Amino acid sequence: MNFLSLSLVFLLLEQGFAADSIRGFPEDEARQRQPFEQRLRATAESNKIREYMTRIAGEPHHAGSPGSSAVAEYALAKFKEFGLEAKIETFDALIPYPTQRLLEVVGPIRHTAKLREPIVKDDPDSSDANQLPTFNAYSANGDITAEAVYANYGMPEDYALLKLKGIEVRGKIVLVRYGRSFRGIKPKVAAENGAAGCLIYSDPKDDGYFQGDIYPKGPFRPSSGVQRGSVMDLPLYPGDPLTPGKPSVAGVVRLKIEEAQSLPKIPVMPISWEDARPILEQIEGEVAPVDWRGAIPVTYHIGAGPVVVHLKVQADNATRPIHDVVARLKGSVFPDQYVVYGNHHDAWVNGATDPVSGAASLLEAARILSKAVQQGWKPKRTIVFALWDAEEYGLVGSTEWVELHRDDLLKNAVAYFNSDSTLRGAMRLQATPSLEKFIEEWMRDYPDPASGKSLLETSNQKGYRAGALGSGSDYTAFVHHLGVASLNAGFEGSTGGVYHSVYDSLRWFQYFGDPDYVFTTAFAGFMATGLARMADAYVVQFDFGRVARFLRETVEDLRKPAKSKGLNWESLDREVAKVGAAAKGFGQLMVPLEPRFASLDKTKLRKLNEAVFLSERALTRPEGLPGRDFYKYQLSAPGKYNGYGAKTLPGIREAIEAGRMEEAQLQMKVLCEALAAYTERILIATKLAGEF
Repeated sequence: MNFLSLSLVFLLLEQGFAADSIRGFPEDEARQRQPFEQRLRATAESNKIREYMTRIAGEPHHAGSPGSSAVAEYALAKFKEFGLEAKIETFDALIPYPTQRLLEVVGPIRHTAKLREPIVKDDPDSSDANQLPTFNAYSANGDITAEAVYANYGMPEDYALLKLKGIEVRGKIVLVRYGRSFRGIKPKVAAENGAAGCLIYSDPKDDGYFQGDIYPKGPFRPSSGVQRGSVMDLPLYPGDPLTPGKPSVAGVVRLKIEEAQSLPKIPVMPISWEDARPILEQIEGEVAPVDWRGAIPVTYHIGAGPVVVHLKVQADNATRPIHDVVARLKGSVFPDQYVVYGNHHDAWVNGATDPVSGAASLLEAARILSKAVQQGWKPKRTIVFALWDAEEYGLVGSTEWVELHRDDLLKNAVAYFNSDSTLRGAMRLQATPSLEKFIEEWMRDYPDPASGKSLLETSNQKGYRAGALGSGSDYTAFVHHLGVASLNAGFEGSTGGVYHSVYDSLRWFQYFGDPDYVFTTAFAGFMATGLARMADAYVVQFDFGRVARFLRETVEDLRKPAKSKGLNWESLDREVAKVGAAAKGFGQLMVPLEPRFASLDKTKLRKLNEAVFLSERALTRPEGLPGRDFYKYQLSAPGKYNGYGAKTLPGIREAIEAGRMEEAQLQMKVLCEALAAYTERILIATKLAGEF
């Protein structure tokens, strides 16, 4: 991709992009914000990003390790250097490390898997000490010998095809490839079908030589590259598996490991395609369907055996300390209302891309806004910066923090901004519908580093739609458990094939991720601008009309499948219409009020703001989704069998997809109750606005 030099980017930034008003501000103040926001953007420095990344990604720093603790101390020192109030909050969570890993092909032709990633001479970080070996965190311990069965991506439909073909997986070790779903879904579905063990490999068709040159020549996964990762059942609940719904602090009652429902019941191991090949080439049976065939130079077959595999996995299942770093920039008018911006700091190895690119951008955004305060800016609301630990294990640091601070967050959190990694590529955002209009205006006023056009223009959408929030990053507990309006942002480039491997290094990032740190620098400015807008708005920029539009469009989409025709939609249609009418009434009151924002009584304005941002809490239900009481938010959730990807109106949608019409009708009633409560919150906000 062609991209602009830093000097040209900053020139574009100085020119400004805000041609329209900014909601939440009187028109004259909106115009005055343009030079302020331009200064924020121009303050971002690529050499600072490079400094942070070099320090944090210089050594392995997995959760629970001395390396991770050192990163937390470094970040704490940086926040304090910027002039922020900052502290480390520590939790003790189940963070297992592997103690034994063995994979052997017993026969017909014997082979012992390497289970390691070799040193690349061009990349000094590939030989760093203290690397975690290749493993899947939270795998069950086990020592099994059984026939192998190839099961494509390990999705429910893949097992359905095997069953149709008369191929038995019960008691077998299934070999599946990464992709199509979160890795934790793969052993879950394997166990549901009776498998005794699960091997997950990276097929070169998905992220190896089939896609392009492999590392170090190119960005893609070499034959011996392995994707580490957690196999927790995230769609059930994230966080410490032994303390669901409670913070993992001293005195809390912990489950026994065998009682933890989010942990897999069978041993799981990630392997390279180099180690998968001796298994695949010995599986017999009919030739696999075209969409089951990868790019390993063998003929892919589906069948059980005759290849026999010995798999041994042991982990210490230890509780280890994890360290969240939390800093505050105190607000001047509404200090108890706050916007949180978080990114994780732990990595599987060095993690230059995931998560250090995002963590470095967060540090730089904190420096930018701190400098603005030193120059006289006073944000109305408090901004909280957080670097979470143990995200890679299952969003542990952020979830435990949310559980510890639940009451405060429910009362005072305005919104949560999340990032994970950022690369050379297009801007991608997912968000709660209430923040969609805010995001659209924000993107309208910020330049794309690749083209110089606005980010909104380069989104190629005639009518902007933010993606729905599923899971897989630290916004999960905020939105899905508490109902805090949230967004997830980042320049979304390709990680090639180094994701969660030893090759996600500074060298890879500087060659293939973001040469010259143009996009990471732009991202820091982007996030600083958005945080400042949300912190400074006289009335926080939620848009109830976008929620109504989301509901109308999603309900219409749900009606399309033939099997949904027997459902009664009348009650839901009425509640959606009520949301739309209430949203329209609120908007009509706000238009004439906006020019008078600066003169409004601050006590009344505080109450109005609370009514607006607390409206999101009404979209949760205390009982949560069926079988998933952690997930209380009704507008979206991670799918039970895709893990990261979002299901919109999930209670209804997943019941329809499973053919459970009575459950779908019941979930429609639950959603109606949430929407009625939401409409009531909008009407309260409208009444408060009418009192000015």
